[in-house]
Amino acid sequence: MQLTDNFNKSEFECSCGCDMPEEVFDNIKILAQQLQVIRDMLCESIKVTSGYRCKNYNKKIGGAKYSQHLLGKASDLQMKETRPEELANAIDKLQEAKFIEVGGLGRYINFTHYDIRGYEARWGKN
Repeated sequence: MQLTDNFNKSEFECSCGCDMPEEVFDNIKILAQQLQVIRDMLCESIKVTSGYRCKNYNKKIGGAKYSQHLLGKASDLQMKETRPEELANAIDKLQEAKFIEVGGLGRYINFTHYDIRGYEARWGKN
């Protein structure tokens, strides 16, 4: 199911193959809209490497106990041409300018975490 011009529901589904709860899907729709803004501003495809995670899968991979992924409010992202650090910096600026919702921003070596928790949270290398 197409959610935005460039994001499909399947990109956000749990890797274990379980069904996504309706309340999670509602959050995923909002998240996809925010990611579309980021994609449009950077003019580059974004790969969602992790979206929704059920409790069992999140535990299996060592995810945080209260992860925003459990709510369908988080995504781990990669881009081909834009390094994770550059993506995180762009997201930070877009949040600051209020083009996208304020939320979590995690900086990792191989990916960037963005979530729509509704308040600012930052972690990882700065």
